[in-house]
This record gives sequence, C-alpha cells and structure tokens, in this order.
Amino acid sequence: MLQEMEFSNKLNPTQVEAVNHLDGPLLVLAGAGSGKTRVVTFRIAQLIESGVPPSQILAVTFTNKAAGEMRERIQSLLPRYDYPTVSTFHSLGVKILRESIQHLGYATNFTIYDEEDSSKLLRGCLQAVGVKKEAKTVRSLISNAKNALQFPSDVDVSDLPYPIQNIFSEVYSLYQQRLREANALDFDDLLFLTVRLFQEHADVLAHYQKQWPYLLIDEYQDTNEAQYLMARLIVGEKRNIFVVGDPDQSIYSWRGANIENILNFERDYPGARVVRLEQNYRSTTNILDAANSLIQYNNSRYEKTLWSDLGEGEKITLFVGGTEREEAGFVVDEIERLHTSHQIPLSQMTIFYRTNFQSRLFEDFLLRKRLPYVIVGGISFYQRKEIKDLLAILRMLTTNHDVVSLQRTINLPKRGIGLTTIEKIRAGASVQEIPLFTYCVKLVQGEVDGIRLSAKQREGLRDYVQIIQNLREVQKEAPLQKLVIETIRQSHYLDVLREDKETFDDRKENINELVAKAHEWELMNDSNNLELFLEELTLKGSIDEANFSGDQINLMTLHNGKGLEYTAAFLVGMEEELFPHANSRNTFEGLEEERRLCYVGMTRAKQRLYLSASETRFLWGQHRMMRPSRFLREIPKKYIERIY
Repeated sequence: MLQEMEFSNKLNPTQVEAVNHLDGPLLVLAGAGSGKTRVVTFRIAQLIESGVPPSQILAVTFTNKAAGEMRERIQSLLPRYDYPTVSTFHSLGVKILRESIQHLGYATNFTIYDEEDSSKLLRGCLQAVGVKKEAKTVRSLISNAKNALQFPSDVDVSDLPYPIQNIFSEVYSLYQQRLREANALDFDDLLFLTVRLFQEHADVLAHYQKQWPYLLIDEYQDTNEAQYLMARLIVGEKRNIFVVGDPDQSIYSWRGANIENILNFERDYPGARVVRLEQNYRSTTNILDAANSLIQYNNSRYEKTLWSDLGEGEKITLFVGGTEREEAGFVVDEIERLHTSHQIPLSQMTIFYRTNFQSRLFEDFLLRKRLPYVIVGGISFYQRKEIKDLLAILRMLTTNHDVVSLQRTINLPKRGIGLTTIEKIRAGASVQEIPLFTYCVKLVQGEVDGIRLSAKQREGLRDYVQIIQNLREVQKEAPLQKLVIETIRQSHYLDVLREDKETFDDRKENINELVAKAHEWELMNDSNNLELFLEELTLKGSIDEANFSGDQINLMTLHNGKGLEYTAAFLVGMEEELFPHANSRNTFEGLEEERRLCYVGMTRAKQRLYLSASETRFLWGQHRMMRPSRFLREIPKKYIERIY
C-alpha cells in the first residue's frame, strides 16, 4: 500500500483518508476546487498497488474529455501497469451491450442512431398516427422516459401537453418497435437497455459484477435514474462503490440529474463512510466565505465549509447600474482595466449570464472596444438563426434585389417554394430585366408568364409578397422598435419558433432582445433609418470569430461554467426574474438549484469576483424596474465592496 508519506507533497490529509479507503462504500464530498480528480486517480493507483488487478476496476464519468484526462493521470502515476476501464456511462453501455445484447433479442452488430437518425425515424412514427408536427417535443419526452426507466405503459400521459397525451404511448411503442426492426439503438437506449439487461438476466449481471468488483463514479450528483440504477446493480452485494460529487454543484435537473441520488447515498449504502474535501486550491478566502454564506440558505445539501490558504484576497465588487447599458459598460471597462493595468490575460476573464439573450449587450460593448471574445458553448448573438432570419426579413424591406434574403425567408413559415422554384423566379426576373421582388409582385398579379407554380406555391408567394409590402408601409412612419415588432407579428415568426417547443423560450428571449436593440439604437442615433441599422448589425454579425485566437474573453451561461476557473469572473444580471430565473420562482427545488448555480459561478473565480445588476432594463418589449437578486442579500455585506 502506498504510504501517507508518499502523498505528503501531493495530497492533503483528508485526500489521503479518501485514497486509502479500499473496501466498502465511500462518498467523497468534493467541494469546488478541492482536487477531486486527483483523489479519484490516486485512489485507483492505491487499489492497484494494494493488489487489485486493473481489469477489476471500473471508473465512470460523464464526458469523454474527463475520461481521457483520468486515463492520462493514471498512466502518469503507474506507467508500468495495465490500466483499468475508464469510461463514460454511455460508452460503458455500448461495451456491455456489444457483448450481451443478444439476451434481449438484438444482434450484437446493432447500429447506434444519432439525433438526426432518431428524429427522422420518429417523424415517420408520428406520420403513421396522423401527426405532422411535435417531433422535437415527443423526442424529448421519449428521452426523459427512458432516462427515468419508463416503458410506454409506465408514462403518466395526463401530465403531457395536448394533443401529445393522446398519441404518446402509441408513438413511443411504435418508435421502439421500428428501432428494434432496424436492429438500432438510440443514445438513451445505451443506458435504458443496459439496465433492462441487468434486471431481466441475473446471470449476465453476475458476470459484470464479477468482472468489476470495484466501481468509482465521478460527478455523482449529476446521475439520472438510469445511471444511478446501473451503478447499484453493478456494485451488488460487495458494495465497493466510491463516488465523488458535491450536492452544492448539482445544476442539471433539466437534463434529468437527480440530486437525491447523492443526498441518499448513506441510505442506499448503510454504513458508508463520508469524507469531506473542504480545502479549496482555487479561490481566495473572501470569495469562498461569501459562497459558503450563500449556499447555507439551501436545505438540500450536506454540510461542509470550503476554506483556502491562498489569503483573504480582494473583496467582491458589486456594481448596480441605472440601466443595462451602464452595467455592460462598467463590466467591459473593468475587463479592459484589469487587462492593461494588472496584466490579466483576456482568456483568464469571463462574463457569466443566466440566459443566452443577455450576451448581446456585452458583445456590442466588446466589439466597440475591439476586445476579442468567444461565446463558450453557444453562438454569438448576431449569428443566431432567429436573429439572422428576422434581419433577412427586414432586409427585404430595403431592397428588391436580394436573392439570399428572399431564399432565407420565403419559407418562414413553410410555403412550398423550394430552391428550384426560387431559381426559376430569379431566372425569370433576369430575362425580364427587372428586380427579383418586383418580378414576384408581377408574378402573383398575373402580369408575367413563363413560370408554372402550383396552387399552393402561388398562394404562398402571394402571402409572402403581401407581408413584405405591408411592412414597407409600416416602415414609412413607424419607429424602428415598432417596425421590428410588426415584422415579428406579421411574418408569424413566433409560429415558426413554436415548431421546436424545446428551444422556443430561449429563441423568443433572443428576438425580444432584438426589439430592445432596435429601441436602443434609435435612441442613440436619433434615427429610425432601417438601412443604417441593418448595416451596423450586419457588420457585427460578420465578425470572424475564428480569427480570435488565444487571448480572448469568455462569455457563457452559468451552466457552461461548471468545471472551469478564471482569475476574474463577472456574474451579471443579478436581478429577480433574471437570476434567479422567472421559471424557478414558484418551486422550492427550482430556487435551490438557482442558488447552487450562483454558488458554482462564484467559485469559478480565483482572485477577483464581480457581481452586477441594473435598476431598469428593457425587457420583454418594455422598460422595467428591476429588483436586486435575493442572492445579493444572502451574501454578507462584509465580503462586498459596492462601486457607485
């Protein structure tokens, strides 16, 4: 066995305690920045050094990147050994099913359908029961059901939206039947069928229990029902399960993660040991004490207190602007100051926001100062599909020649006019030597011949032409803000977005932000000139982010910040309805998860943490008075320095 003295310069005493635990269940409560990956890899090394064959050790995590990092660390610790199985849950499911799925009646050379394949198959199932839309919503519901280990007969359809509740069980059953006929699995089946295999075939389960008597799981707080049960079945009566996680960082319930899995660990494994990793190697004391104070307001947690020997550090800076522009201006000015005066690399600074639409204003200010940035895990505001769609419609109000904008918008909503027909229209306009849109007008009025359109196409083109003409009349008198609102309304663009219920709310927030941008631009420029407005936004949308290499500021939602760390972090939009988000206000569980999300954001900061808010905000189409986030009240004032 590795001795404690061998760890003295690599592990602290609590980490050593966790690493030296060999048999029986152990929960490692690993606070933010406490070195949890090091503990997992050293524990694997300890098992091997103590005589456990590497082939009997299974380590599971959530991402391929994390699994790869774990393998590399194990290899650096034990270069002369064979190595254990280190895998994601889904890769583990593939391995098991490739070896044993024949017990469920499938061939072992099954195909794994990606999301596009699965959606195409599901659309065929929906058509079979007479439903043309709802594919995205039904796909998500089937995924949720599988992750909750529910067969079609297990799902309570009374909670589902109409008309899905009437057809869901039938479609789910048909979808599974057609997958099986194709000897195919979707991504969720990799867990769903593995658990089913274990439950229905005790001999198969016994084989894998014997193969892997030692199981380690990282980020245990993120497990869903299928992953939780898969682990319990593999562990069996030997109970050699070693899990690492932190309930205070459980922020993915919307993906199916169940915080109860980690909170109930001692109930599930009576006699389990619990080790708390509380020394933080990332942040200064002031940041940690503030984060500790905040998370104390949650009830669903294990008690622990992070501490650091990195010194007290700077107080948290709080800035509350009169408007969202003042807030964004302060944040970007401060980033520039930290970069120039304190030599903090741009790549070591981040702006965290709760929802994607909030990026727009910060992007505008960064572009104005020519500070390079990257949207981590997302798309720049002006590159988002819904923004480009609406700008293309607006562009059609200013020109009769733009074939690209016409092509992009003519089927929003669908009008049955494909690329071939558009090319015929373009060619007809060229022959007539008149602008493209003018030709469309003459075509629907019967003033030109030569192009055969179906009744549906002719009616669709007539509808499109009428909308553009109506909006051109609005443009003559209306302020920009009203013109954008009318464009959204008359084009029925919200109906286009509703076709994908899963993304509707986010996309609607983005187009509301475009309305806010129009209002803001009009005030700043004392003009309602649509062409100038489109020119500015097109230039912003054409920024080649691929050329931003190396040192660039990180912009991201708080959910994308998990596992990252920065010298300076800015948490913006700290207002009720924004953060905590309006969707969480009516549930105790939702509010606690929002607080955990704030805690995660705060503990990403190593040296400097900024919190910012606005007293007023142009939100959802109108000016609103904003209330400071309750999270600001829950952080003791002694940790905060307010900037006025």
